[in-house]
Amino acid sequence: MQKAQTQSLGDYAHAYLRRLRSGDLGAIPIILGLVLITIIFQSLNENFLTPRNMVNLIVQMAGITVIATGVVFVLLLGEIDLSIGYVSAVAAVLVALLLRGPTGISGVGQLMERVGVTEPLSWWMAVGVALLLVALIGVAQGMIITRFQLPSFVVTLAGLLVWNGVVLILIGAGGTVIIQDQVIVNIANYFLPRELAVGGVTLPVQLSWLVGIVIVLIFALGRVSRWNSRRKRGVSTTPVTIIVLEIALVALATMGVIYVCNLDRGVPLVGIIMLILLTFFSFLATRTRFGRYVYAIGGNMEAARRAGINVTRIRVTVFMLSSVMAGMGGIVLASRLRSVDTAAGGGDLLLVSIAAPVIGGTSLFGGRGRVMSALLGALIIAAVNNGMGLLGLSAGVKFVVTGLVLLSAVLVDAISRRGRTQSGLA
Repeated sequence: MQKAQTQSLGDYAHAYLRRLRSGDLGAIPIILGLVLITIIFQSLNENFLTPRNMVNLIVQMAGITVIATGVVFVLLLGEIDLSIGYVSAVAAVLVALLLRGPTGISGVGQLMERVGVTEPLSWWMAVGVALLLVALIGVAQGMIITRFQLPSFVVTLAGLLVWNGVVLILIGAGGTVIIQDQVIVNIANYFLPRELAVGGVTLPVQLSWLVGIVIVLIFALGRVSRWNSRRKRGVSTTPVTIIVLEIALVALATMGVIYVCNLDRGVPLVGIIMLILLTFFSFLATRTRFGRYVYAIGGNMEAARRAGINVTRIRVTVFMLSSVMAGMGGIVLASRLRSVDTAAGGGDLLLVSIAAPVIGGTSLFGGRGRVMSALLGALIIAAVNNGMGLLGLSAGVKFVVTGLVLLSAVLVDAISRRGRTQSGLA
């Protein structure tokens, strides 16, 4: 076996500077953007950096982040899914109606009566049924795209119209359906307790700190495991100092967020759920055969096909994954509002859900990006919308600013891609 070579700090710095010169800016534009946004809005409104607003920001970005996580995989293929907004609404509406049971005049209630269901479903059954149905939506759209070789833009645009109509049909004359199940409501409205009760004894330990420690340990173990795996394969590895620095930065950021949240209501449960999903799908994208196939197809579909990859199956699976994540995000958004109505899935939800991973660094051209870009982009969008909301700006101004941010991200991606091509790195 070839002996592994660990880069020196000098070699690592030289390689990093070379990537920067070639146009591969990484997360630098995101970091600079966040710093600029923070300075602007804090100078205009001193409430922007308050603990209460930071907690609100986490809750506001959670639903978008979950939906955008699925969008990342679609973009990695070089495809697009315009149906995610109303697919998320379909899942939310189904959960609300299934929890209400066979009462009222909705078609879902009548169907439940016909199949012999006389009681409202439990929360986990309602969520399971809703996610299964939206998964079938993703499979159907993916099969149409692959079987008939149609552009995903056209198929999912048709899906947008179809599922918008389905939402209106499901809601019916009710207009608004209130979610009364406390478990579903708690998804976006529960905060980790400040005290931990064990065996009837209350310990002066905040649960959020224990969760933070677990998060840091998981990241550290994953980073060390990846370094060790590359070393055993004889692949050049990152300097240990850099790995230690990365772990320290993640620990500092995690504990900082927890500290700020505990100054207000505490860490939102939905924030923990969001991180769990991001961790799982990051692992799926980077450490599994499925993830490698997605990147390969996005880089060059024909080359992937000739390499023996079942391109059709991977593409259908990705569209199914996109619909499932849209459904999860829709349930999160419904939990936050404690209800669903005929406007569910509309507005700027589609815009921001697709814009988030692009702003976060995922390429529109396919084959390049990370799952964490969904989080970074959603944070940018939520921070901009939150700050403009504090300033009392109109919806029109919000659309203009969000559009300009998206355009800037696309321009950075295009310039970066051109630089990598000219330098021979793409």
